[in-house]
Amino acid sequence: MARSPVRYTPLVSLQDLPPPPRLGPVDDEPELTNGEPIKRKRWYHYLPLCLAILMIIGPHPSLFMVFINYHYRIHNSLSRVFVHVFVLYALTFLAFSSLIVVIARDPGPVTDKSQGESGGADDSGDEGESFLEALLAPSEGEAAHAPGRWCKKYHHCIWLGHKCIGHRTYASFIHFLCCATLLAAYAACLCSSVVWWSFNHSASIDEMTPVHAMFVAFYGIVITMVIGSFCVWHLYLASTNQTTVECLSPFLLLRELPPLTESPEVLRLSNPPLEHELSFEQRMIVRDAHRRVHIYDLGFRKNWAQVFGWSRPWGWVYRLLMGGGCVGDGKSFPRHPRAEQNLTRLASNLASADKNR
Repeated sequence: MARSPVRYTPLVSLQDLPPPPRLGPVDDEPELTNGEPIKRKRWYHYLPLCLAILMIIGPHPSLFMVFINYHYRIHNSLSRVFVHVFVLYALTFLAFSSLIVVIARDPGPVTDKSQGESGGADDSGDEGESFLEALLAPSEGEAAHAPGRWCKKYHHCIWLGHKCIGHRTYASFIHFLCCATLLAAYAACLCSSVVWWSFNHSASIDEMTPVHAMFVAFYGIVITMVIGSFCVWHLYLASTNQTTVECLSPFLLLRELPPLTESPEVLRLSNPPLEHELSFEQRMIVRDAHRRVHIYDLGFRKNWAQVFGWSRPWGWVYRLLMGGGCVGDGKSFPRHPRAEQNLTRLASNLASADKNR
């Protein structure tokens, strides 16, 4: 007679557990919602990134020709060749290390006041948006944007595979800009000296080496001016602890204002005020306050320590490798000691100007 199989009842059932949380956005696309699959970026979104990599490594053959024909054959200085090669490739390595961090690392979660906490960078959207609309449109009820469109939570960079620059990648992004600028400036100075020497000793050098040196010098000067100006601006933002949107849109201060003390019957403004309700005088008041009131500015040293993520006196040395990451959770930050006082003064000035309209 066949025996019936013995069935054991498990002590713990795992069937009703929720799915495990995602550690970060997949390829910077919206999370899986309502059973819809996650949309991934297309191959052409990575073409600017490939072009950026090509722009970094493209001048190296010309640089090697300058090293061999000028420094080694003419000046017979092998040590000078090694020094220049070491500096150039050290800067190239540092630029690529921070570039890999920006591309591979999750930019960080974002808390939206109306929608709660979100681990992704974007929500799906069907229509694009201009840069001005991205700055001025309110965040409540908005739909964020697909790859290649403006995002009010992060900033997409087409040169980095349409990746978002967020709390966890901003320090590495600044590190990449600095290394790329220094690399271009060093190559420009190096090849400019070769071009100058070639004009004064044209009979002592071949014809092609000055051409390669002139190409690299011009290329390096252009890249230094373009990337360098962008780098200086972001260094200023890091030094004052501002985001790009905070710096470019002064009317974001309206969201931080305390409640207006005047009664609603007296004022024409909402509480807090909205930008379209402001008169010309009130707009000038907000713009003047924006130049002076930096809510999260803790001083130069503390700002840099917060942005690049070091707490020890020599913690910045390790950050030279790839930039590091910002301090905190990316959702709440310490404020300037007089931030509330300055915002209260701004609210009072707006209320006084509104009564005189």
